[in-house]
Amino acid sequence: MRQRPWLNTAYTLISRTILVLFLASVAWVVILKYVPVWFTPLTISRKLDTIGTDKSSKIYKTWRPYSEINREAALAVIASEDQQFPYHWGFDFDEIQDAIKENQTRKRPRGASTISQQVAKNVFLWTGRSYIRKGLEVYFTVMIELIWGKKRILEVYLNVAETGPMTFGVEAASQRFYGHSAYTLNRDEAARIAAVLPNPNQFSIKKPSSYIQRRTRQIARQMRALGGQKYIRNL
Repeated sequence: MRQRPWLNTAYTLISRTILVLFLASVAWVVILKYVPVWFTPLTISRKLDTIGTDKSSKIYKTWRPYSEINREAALAVIASEDQQFPYHWGFDFDEIQDAIKENQTRKRPRGASTISQQVAKNVFLWTGRSYIRKGLEVYFTVMIELIWGKKRILEVYLNVAETGPMTFGVEAASQRFYGHSAYTLNRDEAARIAAVLPNPNQFSIKKPSSYIQRRTRQIARQMRALGGQKYIRNL
């Protein structure tokens, strides 16, 4: 270091940059624990995708606190996407192992992301795939599990998940496709919203295919099997 002072300067600069980025990320996570998430990188990306096309650029998105969303919607996404959500710490390692084994023979690999992981990448990260992005996903997943807690994670998920073309959140989906608030969703309506989540731009809530109708029934059965709303009572 004494013989090469530029190394010391570079080390100091890198160390300070990492510290600033770390503190900024912590501050951002803390802020979003209390304020609505009005936009995400995905909403921006979807809007940019409409530039130069004849598609409408209008984003359908209405934030609703957890208390104003029917618990059936919360239960439906857990039954569909992440049944161990109340119990894990951001990662379902059993599901990850099962996915790895299945993907050795599947033509289309299936993911094993928890709701916490999906929130982390949707809220804090850019779209796309890379090892850097995956590493940051793990980092932010741990952060929101520690700082936000389960109820806030689920509240954000229910508000930012893509639920249809240019549509984000269960309130926007409920208003747009059912004509009423998410507060009055029934079990079948909530299950159908959850059914399209794997590909909301291909599957339709308003005009469900036979596959979505079948998947909706499966999710509704899973909701009953989990014990109904009491399954998420203590989040």
